[in-house]
Amino acid sequence: MGSNSKMRLGLVVVLAGVSGVAWAESGQLAASVLPRPAEDVPHTETPVPAPGFRDLFNGRDLTGWVNVNTAPDTWSVRDGLLVCSGQPIGVMRSDRQYENFILHVEWRHMRPGGNSGVFVWSEGTATDPSRLPKGMEVQMLDLDWINQHPSKPGVPNHIGYVSGELFGAGGLVATPDNPRGNRSMSHELRCKGHGHWNVYDAVCVDGTVKLAINGRFVNSIRNSSVRKGYLCLESEGSEIHFRTIRILELPPGLTSAEQTAAVVD
Repeated sequence: MGSNSKMRLGLVVVLAGVSGVAWAESGQLAASVLPRPAEDVPHTETPVPAPGFRDLFNGRDLTGWVNVNTAPDTWSVRDGLLVCSGQPIGVMRSDRQYENFILHVEWRHMRPGGNSGVFVWSEGTATDPSRLPKGMEVQMLDLDWINQHPSKPGVPNHIGYVSGELFGAGGLVATPDNPRGNRSMSHELRCKGHGHWNVYDAVCVDGTVKLAINGRFVNSIRNSSVRKGYLCLESEGSEIHFRTIRILELPPGLTSAEQTAAVVD
């Protein structure tokens, strides 16, 4: 063995010894960063079917959705569209919880200044005075909302509101990637005004939401304190239509019980 080889071997031995000392000295700290043994590794000797999108709205009725705190006629189906009257303020939720997924929603406001949204990782209940649940809200506002709700007389409100803001509602905490206070606003204004269809694609994985609006990813938020829960559609004062709601479920992550919404009976 040449001198260079001996030197390299000696360096490896020294580094290994130092590493061993570091692991030994760190004790519990070192153990805490080790991967934990998996308990549910699937058998993959045969091909595993790829997941696919499935419809959450069938175009005929409200199967799969549960009215939480709105009126019996707040939500209806008309000409294959899911119609929300906007009255009263409140939500309806999915009949089950979701953790990691891609959500595809097509929507349009019917009046200037319309307000609505979809909640992901929601508790699916509404106990505070706002009548809206705890969850991550994906905002759906008509472009004229900022004019109808000025910051002061004659001054439109912040433009960040009206193009898919992402924020924790009802006590959910998260880290905005494009901060406007504790909200994350889109980098580009892509929503179309009332009467026109908009397309949202939300990738929701391990506490991070990345939102594409009309064909481009423009917003994201991370470190959500809740990472598994219900989907909720919001009624907030004005008529809104949904024509397509689809979900692609992804493999679960390491979501803890504390990061999971309670199951609603």
